[in-house]
Amino acid sequence: MARKAKQLDRLLRVRTLQLGMSRADEARALDKMASEVALAGRIATLADSVAPSQEAGSGFSLVAAAHFRSRLHQSAQMAEMRVREAEAIVERAAEAAREAKRDQSAVEKLMARADADAALKAIRALEAAPSVRKIRHDPC
Repeated sequence: MARKAKQLDRLLRVRTLQLGMSRADEARALDKMASEVALAGRIATLADSVAPSQEAGSGFSLVAAAHFRSRLHQSAQMAEMRVREAEAIVERAAEAAREAKRDQSAVEKLMARADADAALKAIRALEAAPSVRKIRHDPC
């Protein structure tokens, strides 16, 4: 029984480490997604600030602005794609964290069951043991 307890302890340590690692991965994925969303927002702000205006300008500046808007549009599309990829990574990391927590909980339940079985076995052993009855005589 001690061997099984040691094995369960080792398994619990491993599952706890895996849970911590998966939670760290999930936090990194959330940070990455937040930075990608912020980048997409900055690109959208730049695109809005380069939008055509009513004031008269030279043709060269309009062509340059159009080219810059085109490049910003491409960057915005790439940023949206990176945001979608980051969301998928966050979802996978969250699922991995849930699985790790589920595994750790299962090991904890196995340990609790093993402890309960050991206690029950000890109780039964005490019940099955012959009674020790000492007759004590007081000094007369």
